[in-house]
Amino acid sequence: GQDSMRSIDPANLQVNDPNNSGGGTGSEAVTLSIDRSITASGGGVSEELENLIQTDAAINQGNSGGPLLNLDGEVVGINTATVVGAQSIGFAIPSAVVKKDLADVASLGKISVPFLGVRHTLVTKDLQDRLELPVEYGAYISKGDGGEPAITPGSPAAHAGLREGDIILELDGTRITANNSLARLIQKHRVGDEVTLTVRRGSGEFTVKAKLAERPQG
Repeated sequence: GQDSMRSIDPANLQVNDPNNSGGGTGSEAVTLSIDRSITASGGGVSEELENLIQTDAAINQGNSGGPLLNLDGEVVGINTATVVGAQSIGFAIPSAVVKKDLADVASLGKISVPFLGVRHTLVTKDLQDRLELPVEYGAYISKGDGGEPAITPGSPAAHAGLREGDIILELDGTRITANNSLARLIQKHRVGDEVTLTVRRGSGEFTVKAKLAERPQG
């Protein structure tokens, strides 16, 4: 596999087996962007996915989970998500991330992903002005567009007492910004790690500890 995101070829090939026939098919795609971030949802669970490769590959049922190859035949990513209602907008997880997952499978027998259990939006100056928030950085906890709960019931965030409308300012002393998003900071940890969150609620600020759980399968 090819690890460097900066050296990905503009032309790619995705491979899939939509009918589970064992033969597999391929289609050509073009890399449109790298280091993309999206919120993916399904099965009642949502998550922030970052550092993704965006292509013009049409990902349908059967494509997800197939490899994204460069023109040298190297695996550069795994096709994983698409934009509902849009054509030819696909996202792939980089091979470097997949290698970490494979190491988990080798040592644990499964992929283990740390999970806090909040839906959030990165606070920017625009969001601060629009919602009249007290700060211009952090992760603003809110419901999903489809009414999904801001806090996953029974999650570490729920046990820590986080609420809709809270703003997580820091994780282990690192300020949450566009370059250090909450999702990216969490992914540096492992399941079972205890993290310290600095939270803004109304006019007050406090710290709370949360023990990261394993992301639910959905």
